Amino acid sequence: MSLPPLTSIEIDNYRSIRRLHLPVGALNVFVGRNGTGKTNLYRALSLLQQAAFGRITRAIAEEGGIESVLWAGDRRRGPVRLALSARLGDLSYAIAIGLPVKGSDAALPLEPLVKEEKLVLHTGKRQVALMERSGPSAWLRAADGNRLTYANELLGSETALFAFRDGARFPEVDIVRRSLADWRFYHAFRTDEASALRRPSLALTTSTLASDGADLAAVFATLTEVRGDARDLFTAVEDAFPGTRLEIAVESAQAEIAMRYPDLHRAFAAHELSDGTLGYLALMGALMSYRLPAFIALNEPEASLHPDLLAPLARVIAKACERTQVWIVTHSRAFADHLVREAGAVPRTIFKDGAETWIEGLRITGGFAED
Repeated sequence: MSLPPLTSIEIDNYRSIRRLHLPVGALNVFVGRNGTGKTNLYRALSLLQQAAFGRITRAIAEEGGIESVLWAGDRRRGPVRLALSARLGDLSYAIAIGLPVKGSDAALPLEPLVKEEKLVLHTGKRQVALMERSGPSAWLRAADGNRLTYANELLGSETALFAFRDGARFPEVDIVRRSLADWRFYHAFRTDEASALRRPSLALTTSTLASDGADLAAVFATLTEVRGDARDLFTAVEDAFPGTRLEIAVESAQAEIAMRYPDLHRAFAAHELSDGTLGYLALMGALMSYRLPAFIALNEPEASLHPDLLAPLARVIAKACERTQVWIVTHSRAFADHLVREAGAVPRTIFKDGAETWIEGLRITGGFAED
């Protein structure tokens, strides 16, 4: 069963984001200068995904704790909560994170806790609650329509989205969990000498590129050996590096890649390639793999690329948008212009209004003015 598309998101009280509610389409491009908070959009989505793995509170702790991720501007009195939500087809999932209440919550001091979760089915103008969680307790509507209550069964560090994994009894919970888990986030592939991109991959059929690009050669080998058709990949390489040929080899238990340049007598293996070339190949692996994830987020993919590679990258992204949704944050207006020409993008400008990150033309209720 195909996964439902992401149609909108809401972010409340996350770092420089006070409140944003925005629609999501096939290609979403956000442009902003350094310090405007554009990366916080990317991080907020990445954090929301962790709810599907039951790791959202750990991810917050790894970012420095709840105080480091909460809205950084002036606050009203009373508890402040980080709230994230996503609309996936006719389902919407929301989660709120806060600090423990002394004497009430079973938690360590200053530990980030899941306070609330909610899953709703939208049927026309009607909304049907399928799951509601408050503190340690939750109720869920089963597939047969019965409402099942689970009192004091959840720790504050857990999510109900991950804890209730019975797809037969709670199919909508399963759909949302699988949808979020399928998202992929690609940010600044390592290209130094110790980078996994420079080493061979295990020769295993690999449908989707790992977040660190460690299985890039296996992703390319899957196109040539399993799909038996890598013409789009080779065409894209020729587009970006005229006269150059990508070579993919599978020997014994390893898959390797190399680039053969015109007028040179040997191919250059991955460990010999420039940082820009290797990073570009990794982006191709993310956007042209055998099975693309339901949603791909790229954070400043143009970084370290030569300007001549921006138009070819925009064409690769345009092709990927035929198979998935793509979310891009960039500080490069030139790259955004290429995405307009090659992929029909409508770039959105991110700016700071005082301490608050905002998006030009975005209405408070969601949607853009011109829409």
